[in-house]
Amino acid sequence: MIIFGGMGDLAMRKLLPALYMAHLHGNLPPATRIISTGRQSFDRAAYLNFVEEHSRSFISGGNFTEEAWRGFLQLLEFVRVDVQQDDLSALAAASRAGAERVFYLSTAPSLFTTICEKLAAAGLVDSQARVVLEKPLGSDLASAVEINEAVGKYFAESQIYRIDHYLGKETVQNLMVLRFGNSILEPLWRAPNISSVQITVAEEVGVGSRAGFYDGTGAMRDMVQNHLLQLLCIVAMEPPASLAPDAVRDEKLKVLRSLRRFNLATIARDTVRGQYIRGASGNQEVPGYLEEKNVPPDSSTETFVALRTYVDTWRWSKVPFYLRTGKRMERRSSKIVVEFANPPFPLFPETTGGVANRLVIELQPEEAIKLQVMAKQPGSGMNMQQVALNLDLHSAFTERRAEAYERLLIDVVRGRLTHFMRRDELEAAWEWADPIIDGWATLAEKPRPYAAGTMGPAESFALLARDGFSWVA
Repeated sequence: MIIFGGMGDLAMRKLLPALYMAHLHGNLPPATRIISTGRQSFDRAAYLNFVEEHSRSFISGGNFTEEAWRGFLQLLEFVRVDVQQDDLSALAAASRAGAERVFYLSTAPSLFTTICEKLAAAGLVDSQARVVLEKPLGSDLASAVEINEAVGKYFAESQIYRIDHYLGKETVQNLMVLRFGNSILEPLWRAPNISSVQITVAEEVGVGSRAGFYDGTGAMRDMVQNHLLQLLCIVAMEPPASLAPDAVRDEKLKVLRSLRRFNLATIARDTVRGQYIRGASGNQEVPGYLEEKNVPPDSSTETFVALRTYVDTWRWSKVPFYLRTGKRMERRSSKIVVEFANPPFPLFPETTGGVANRLVIELQPEEAIKLQVMAKQPGSGMNMQQVALNLDLHSAFTERRAEAYERLLIDVVRGRLTHFMRRDELEAAWEWADPIIDGWATLAEKPRPYAAGTMGPAESFALLARDGFSWVA
């Protein structure tokens, strides 16, 4: 595995710890080598010291052993490469002839073309090679197509792994089993049995050191176009013919192509942009977005998005899908909420206006699946109360649960494409997102302010209240 950007934050916090865990549990092939590249003038000893200092702390104590760590460090090497100036002859010299090579491009997308060109020129690309593309994959449809065309000159589509770490989460993958492996749920998974779907990815942190990147990106490009749309696809897709990668991805593509397109009127009515202002998070006062380092004082970049959309198919006719994501929110929480329609006749008046049944799929901070049903309260009378049938995945399965990056990196090594985006998926997502971003620019409205430590602007609550729904906390 050859990591471009191997000295970067992602490599230190996520990639190397994930590879260590794969090594610890015997999931890396024999004779694996991990080569990091960077512009630093490091020899191997200096690089290993850097890894000790910047990556080791991201491995939880229960998984760390000195023996396994020393064995993992034996797999690591460093090759100095400035991809904008150097050819890759030094990297070619360090790579074994005939080896299966995985190239992980943890760099700015603007470097993808250059890296792929130089890899091919150095003779490092063959039929066994695979390339992993880290997001963001473009800033709009045109740039995404440009990246896909450039990478596609050197790698076949079956060799390209567009990574979205949300697709590596155990609960997200479990959603497929929940939907298609249970005869109780599948007949109900449609209109009019389902009245609405909510998908929330809330972050407690602000932009931090990513402000320079984030201000040119915003929540729509950073989260909605990829993470939230992928979750929506898994909720809304039809049963695939098999679990073959293209069978699954064909069905996700159909969902993306069925998403209702926005115009200026629906953008103004059905989307909410927000930007956090000074507030309190974790019992501490925190600055607003415009006060963050490297953020222009007049920035109109959104740090929050909420919207209502529809999947225009028979299964989902007239069922609203509500998407919400933001930074500096009250708590870190990612969840999918499937709200079922109430019984057609209100036999129990106490539940009038209430929600009888919800399926809540929690992705983080804890992974759990809860089915909320109505039960009779103890005592005389027929008063009802909502209770949860709770599947705690951590207690139900005692074996170790791999983190998302570890699971996806193992998939790359083993050549499994199911949980990676195909080119037409990526481009279909941008085709849906671009008109929203362009519409915001045309409307030229400032993002709605919301205090750090809250769950977003008041307008996002009104978005659901108009339809008789409310966000599930």
